[in-house]
Amino acid sequence: MKRDRTRVLLVDDEVMVCAHLRAILSAAEDIEVVDEAYDGAAAVESAVRHQPDVVLMDLRMPGVDGLTAIRHIRALKRPPVVVALTTFDTGHHVTQALRAGAAGYLLKSTPPEDLVELVRVVASGHVVLSSAASGKLLATSGMSSAEHDDRLALIRELTERETQVMACLGEGLSNAQIAARLHLTEATIKGYVSRLLEKLGCANRSQAGFLARDAGL
Repeated sequence: MKRDRTRVLLVDDEVMVCAHLRAILSAAEDIEVVDEAYDGAAAVESAVRHQPDVVLMDLRMPGVDGLTAIRHIRALKRPPVVVALTTFDTGHHVTQALRAGAAGYLLKSTPPEDLVELVRVVASGHVVLSSAASGKLLATSGMSSAEHDDRLALIRELTERETQVMACLGEGLSNAQIAARLHLTEATIKGYVSRLLEKLGCANRSQAGFLARDAGL
């Protein structure tokens, strides 16, 4: 049964930051903050206990850091969506968070009204990325703006099925989820993804997903 409200777990070692985020999100009728955790270990325990839909995770914390916590949470049997919410916007941090399993990367400077909407977006299965983080990821990948535009042009030349797979990558779906949506085998989807990465010159599926979003798929 679908929940009426999106359940959110806040993770940050600064109590005041959690209080600020709680005030912002709790003002929305369709969002419920179910708990706060102040380190990575407590975040994993809380995720198991409360089964939130979304976890907003700081990266730098004492003890178990955010990246480690993301990996543990995403390894749960029914993992919530995890979004890195931090002050760090370097390409290294963005890439590390996405590789750990984060479905998005937002900065703490994100305006309150935008944060509420982005929580709704990520809860619906989409990838969220701040504009600053997107630029850092692009720079880290070694892709220039011209190369980025060239890849967008290539997307328009994809077959109908390739376009469908790209659109799913833009939503941050796994191979199994794409296979279920398109009524194909997971092995077939894996083949499509590999060929798309090669055809578009993308280093990974996250980069392909961002291209898909930029192309409006």
